Amino acid sequence: MSSNMSVYPVFSAVLTLETLKLASPQNYPAFIFGTLTYLSIVLCNTVMLYIIVSSKDLHKPMYILLFNMPLNDLVGATAFFPQLVFSLLSQNIFISHIACILQAFLVHLYGAGALLILTAMAYDRYVAICKPLRYNSIFTNGYLIKLIVLMWTVDFTLIIILFALLTRPKICRTDIMDLYCNNPALVRLTCGDIRMNNYYGLFITAFFQGLSLSVVIYTYLRILIACVSSTNRTNTRSKALQTCATHLAVFLIFEATILFNVLSYRIQGISVGLHKFFGVMMLTFPPFVNPLIYGLKTKEIKQKITIVFSK
Repeated sequence: MSSNMSVYPVFSAVLTLETLKLASPQNYPAFIFGTLTYLSIVLCNTVMLYIIVSSKDLHKPMYILLFNMPLNDLVGATAFFPQLVFSLLSQNIFISHIACILQAFLVHLYGAGALLILTAMAYDRYVAICKPLRYNSIFTNGYLIKLIVLMWTVDFTLIIILFALLTRPKICRTDIMDLYCNNPALVRLTCGDIRMNNYYGLFITAFFQGLSLSVVIYTYLRILIACVSSTNRTNTRSKALQTCATHLAVFLIFEATILFNVLSYRIQGISVGLHKFFGVMMLTFPPFVNPLIYGLKTKEIKQKITIVFSK
């Protein structure tokens, strides 16, 4: 990290991002690969959005909640890939402080949003399987709208506060030790009192992780109990597995990428390359595999995709 301890003007400073450290001839293949990956993510998630919007028989609570997932995945991928491929093509590693904060804001909005969406979907599956007779009376249109608005309001509010706290300390460094901007990297640039930033960062991490893990564990335990105690065990288990396996797979994939990314910050002595890998995985792997998992494993969506592409 730079040893220059000069105080830089907030918001007008020019920051330096970490690079992939590729030789010049390797930049263009990396640029092509990154561009194709991003376009694939955009295509797959856009198809998911189109299928849900255009198919009236998918206008149900489960799929309306699912609609938020590809939308959120597009936010995460767009926060990361355009800046990366531009830097590979132009070999420009500089980014303005404002642009860096915007990128970091979108990255954290995506991460927290994914946990909230998966939490809401777990609750939806719990009610559908454990309380099927009350499902329609609970998940009314009004309740669904309130749930989605609450979900995004909590996401935006807590992340806005997180980055509002960055306006307090002074900036004394300009080297971002990551391939993309994020809150921990921005906090490391400051030389003022950052205790409030650290406390609040720990609070929202505990809040989002605690909420999602507690809800998912509780709902899936209740679903498991419902399967075991059912008199028609074969049909119930089959229904539960078909309905929940896809959601659980997506949740575990995202939780694994977050866990590895957080541990790469906390464990001393971890290699820089491994840290970069875990950070990039969180922004590339879930947005790429989520539409594939839902498209291939969800019967209704798979049928609609087949119809669309057959035309």
